[in-house]
Amino acid sequence: MEAEFFLWGSLGYGLDKFAPQLADGGPKPIGVRIAKLSPLIRDVIAQFGFQEVGHIRAIKETVRGFPRPLLNLSRESFATVMNDAFGHPLQPSFDPYANDFNYLLASYVIPYVGLTGYVGANPKLHSPIAKRLVAGLLGVESGQDAVLRALLYERGRENVEPYGITVTEFTNRISELRNKLGRQGIKDEGLRVKPKIGAEGSIRGNILAGGKYSLSYDRTPEEILRIVYGSGQESKPGGFYPNGAEGRIAKSYL
Repeated sequence: MEAEFFLWGSLGYGLDKFAPQLADGGPKPIGVRIAKLSPLIRDVIAQFGFQEVGHIRAIKETVRGFPRPLLNLSRESFATVMNDAFGHPLQPSFDPYANDFNYLLASYVIPYVGLTGYVGANPKLHSPIAKRLVAGLLGVESGQDAVLRALLYERGRENVEPYGITVTEFTNRISELRNKLGRQGIKDEGLRVKPKIGAEGSIRGNILAGGKYSLSYDRTPEEILRIVYGSGQESKPGGFYPNGAEGRIAKSYL
């Protein structure tokens, strides 16, 4: 998902052009397109995209791969996430591809979920090879999330137009939605929090999300599915995965 979103957003093409063998015959993504980005943000996102291609190669070399699932990366899909986050339809509908702000906020929706999944998976792995793979993936996913949060934090008090809502409030609402969908308490935090939730219970600024001791939160595969499906249920596909995700665990719930 991240490879397609980042490659298309920055370069206007995805795996089918750059590395079609990695799609393994899976269907083309729905609605994904190039975004209207500044040179700096386009460069950052292109780097993310190629990093994600590397991740797919590493995964396929280490474990049995599977075809690319059907992905819905359309404006409507992201608009639904934002509407759910705020509890009402935004007017006009949120367009992730419209500008830097919108694309960065749409990107905020994605890497952190995978990051928490890797943290949750690592203790359950027995193979040293699998542990090394997850550690390597986690390092770069954490870096991507940190870059996105830093870029948004710098402009956190600015409004996302035409909504008149600050960047920080968008991140807070997105994080609250993911907590709600995951159904396992607080495992997600926006860019500003109550001081008691911040690092050492002492600060509102929250450029990196972490628990009581500033350690990364973890999520189970079931929690991840509830979030990316947008349904709050691991057995009810939708959202970014209209037909459900691939893999043994995801398939076991369908």
